[in-house]
Amino acid sequence: MRVMLVEDDPLLGEGVVEVLRRENITPEWLSEGDGVCEALTHSTFDALILDVGLPDIDGFEVLKRLREAQCQIPVLMLTARDGVEDRIRGLDGGCDDYLVKPFDNGELLARLRALIRRSAGRASPQVTHGLLSLDPAAHEVRLGGELIPLGRREHDLLAYLMTHPGQVFSRDQLVEVLYGWDAEVESNVIEVHVHHLRRKFGSRVVATVRHVGYRMGEAG
Repeated sequence: MRVMLVEDDPLLGEGVVEVLRRENITPEWLSEGDGVCEALTHSTFDALILDVGLPDIDGFEVLKRLREAQCQIPVLMLTARDGVEDRIRGLDGGCDDYLVKPFDNGELLARLRALIRRSAGRASPQVTHGLLSLDPAAHEVRLGGELIPLGRREHDLLAYLMTHPGQVFSRDQLVEVLYGWDAEVESNVIEVHVHHLRRKFGSRVVATVRHVGYRMGEAG
């Protein structure tokens, strides 16, 4: 899972980034709102955590620009304003959920998982694909009910493909999802992870789309 955080408070931003990383979520952190639309145009994200009080343009204006541009990314707004009017403004403006500061990290993560689940049209927290089942909260993958131990990046890659069935992702897109914008990784790192997954789940679990990238296949 890859999430954009837009927050100008350095202490809060660092704290949220650390919480996300501990949950195997790849965060990208911006401290101003003006570059959000462009960043979302050129990169793939599963959700946006958006602070209302930003130094250049406020979160409501960022949200307005996103929705006017037909950007459908799920948005969780953060704010120190606890007035009902502000919550109504955010929800009516197109945000998917609202969290008032200070907040519990566990609640932040639960709300983030829930809005991503809803945006994908899933009611259950469990993700299934053939014989595979994924528990996003527990970070567990099972094959036919049997728990399969996975390394962090193997899990993250398989979970991303499972939660985006039918979509094809290039190698560069998957590197961004797993490692972030500024990561320095080996050129064949995705191929290595795919090889490990195929060894554990069968050669068809990750399908190669020639000259394009990878998509979810079938286990077994």
